[in-house]
Amino acid sequence: MRTWTTKDLTLAAVVAAAYAALTLLLPGPSFGYAQLRVAEAFCVLPFLFPATAPGLLVGCLVANLISPYGLVDVICGTAATGLAAFLTMKMPSRWLAPLPPVLCNGVLVGGMLAWYEAGFGPGFWPMFAISGPGVALGEVAACYILGGLLLAALPRIPYFRRSITPERLSAAYRQKQ
Repeated sequence: MRTWTTKDLTLAAVVAAAYAALTLLLPGPSFGYAQLRVAEAFCVLPFLFPATAPGLLVGCLVANLISPYGLVDVICGTAATGLAAFLTMKMPSRWLAPLPPVLCNGVLVGGMLAWYEAGFGPGFWPMFAISGPGVALGEVAACYILGGLLLAALPRIPYFRRSITPERLSAAYRQKQ
């Protein structure tokens, strides 16, 4: 079991605060069927810094407290981001690191939005066909484009480079297979 340092706890807290603040500052595109939650770019950080995963969970929880979808988004949306963050830690390369947020949020948040609108009746699947891809597309933009920039830039900054384990650092620079 990994021991948490003060630096790990501080990093998780900073990521939680940044995620929540960014979502609260841009609430319009952060909720809905075609959403672009810019803060989701941080979901790639556990690939380089595993200590950020709990921070993402807490930041998403705080941000979802203002969701127009209420408690269901607090639970499902937070679970999707938390699951994605923990799965991102296990990804073998930086090219795959954004995939868990895209899939988890597309399925879980897309499903939650479809249920919110149509329940589990006959209208669920048509609504899911709209909301699932809409959420996933926003995640692609946030995680692959913005998050990809983070994954490329952070290992090049000496301050952050010292905090990345050698295995993660080599995986970050490994070529596409």
